[in-house]
Formats: sequence, structure tokens, C-alpha cells
Amino acid sequence: MNKMVSEEGKIDVDGYNVWYRKVGSGSTPLLVLHGGPGAGHDYLEPFEALAWDRSVVFYDQLGCGNSDRSEDASLWRIERFVTEINRVRSVLGLDRVHLLGHSWGGWLAIEYMLMQPAGLCSLILASTSATVQQFVAEASKLKAALPPAVVKVMQKHEEAHTFDHPEYETAVLEFYERHLCRLHPWPESLMRSVRNLEGNPVYAAMNGPNEFTVTGNLKNWDRAERLHEISVATLITVGRFDEITPVCAETLHRGIPNSEMVVFEQSSHMAHLEEAEVYVKTVAGFLKRVEKSVRQASSTSP
Repeated sequence: MNKMVSEEGKIDVDGYNVWYRKVGSGSTPLLVLHGGPGAGHDYLEPFEALAWDRSVVFYDQLGCGNSDRSEDASLWRIERFVTEINRVRSVLGLDRVHLLGHSWGGWLAIEYMLMQPAGLCSLILASTSATVQQFVAEASKLKAALPPAVVKVMQKHEEAHTFDHPEYETAVLEFYERHLCRLHPWPESLMRSVRNLEGNPVYAAMNGPNEFTVTGNLKNWDRAERLHEISVATLITVGRFDEITPVCAETLHRGIPNSEMVVFEQSSHMAHLEEAEVYVKTVAGFLKRVEKSVRQASSTSP
């Protein structure tokens, strides 16, 4: 039985300090990639519940949370964050590992998996998509379904590019309360991540002004035609009311050969917070099945 040991520290990545926290011990570790970009690990803390029989590793990607900041805008690109994963794995000795990516962390996980890294046991893609364009198109449909007065306000300020206007921010909150997190009030861990994103240059450079207005360098990211290259067992999760909709999850499911998909009917983008108990059980069951399958394969091999 795991004694729930915990450690934290910092890893040098190209001269910058990247903070990590490892909880638990035992079976094959789970490495968690947070969203944003720039949200930090805080809102993913419910995954600590998986550490009863394995270690769960969180880290704050460069530019947010407990990790270093930088004014070097050239750092904010997906290729650098892929390199960061390799460095974290190497320093922490994560030779065999399960990988979970939520939202932007899912895009990062897909990009990483397409490099065919060694030692990956399984992949969990949580509330994410295969293309940014599909996400934006689906989010536009959700926006259009908001109350007409809200839609009118959003259109006015988006055309004027006045994204920081209080009237626009109030309208955006209407969207977020339906499609980002449906809990009231939002959990404290999520609020910490929201604060990480306030004025965050990583988010601005890679994403844009908000969740559904993607003007940054990720706007043309598209890996739909390469999903078949992901060969590990993959769990795809999505909330019924998710801003990255079940349509996006279906694209992932169809494209990744050895995948399964679970929809959380009472959730939006934060199913691990909105339906925390059932979500953690779902992930735990998936990890157990994968590891059992690996053991059985090893026992029957010559």
C-alpha cells in the first residue's frame, strides 16, 4: 500500500527552473500535462487521488505557476514544451510512464506522442481535440447558442478587439459558466489556475485573448491526419457541455486505433472537478486494465 509520499523540486530546462511535484509511489507513474497554455497544475489536483497505488507527477510548464517566467517570446512554442517533457522525464527517471494531457495539455501530449517516445504505456486525452480549427468551430456554435443579448455584446467587442472591456468579460463569463466549469462557486484550485492566466504572455502568444478566440501561434495546429500514428492504449474523456465538444472527442476516437471514449454527462471542460469521484474511478480503471494487459502479454511471450 502506498504511503502517499510526496516530494517537490525544480528541474533545470535550458537554463530555466521548472517546478514539479510527485505524490505517491508504487505502480507505473502518471505524468500530468496541464492546460492553458499557462494555467499551471493547480486545477488538476484531484488527480492526486490516483496516487494510492502509483506516483502522480505534476509540473508547471515554463512561464506559469511555480516555474520561472521569461520575457523571451521565442520560448512560447509547442516544440519547446515537447522538449520540456523529455527533460522532466529524464531527470525524474520516468522511463515507463502513463501520460495525461488536459485541454492544451492534450495538444501537447499528441505532439509528444507523434515523436514515438520510448516507455509510454498509455495516453489519456482529456477535454481536448485533434485540431485547433475544429475546437474554434465548435466553440463558435456554443457561443451562438448563448442568450441573444450576450451574443450581441460579444460580437460588438470582438469586432472592435476590445477584449478587456468589462462588458465583454461579463459576457465571456456567461460562456465559461456553461462550458468551462458548471460548478458554483468555482473550486479554489481552479481559481488559482485562473489567476495564473491573468496577463500571462504564454497564453497570449500561443492562444490569444480567450478560450474561443485563438489568434496565437497555435491557431493552425492540426494533427488529425496523423492520429493513426498513436499506437498506445488511449482513453479520451469529454464533458457533455465541454467547450472542446464531444464532436472533437469523436474525431480523436475515430483517428486513434486503440482508443476508447467516455462522455461525462454532468460536466463541461472540468469533468475531473465537476464529477471528480467518477472521473478518478474511470481513469484508475483504465490504468489498471492497461497494466493488466501488459502483464498478461509479458507472461505469454516466449
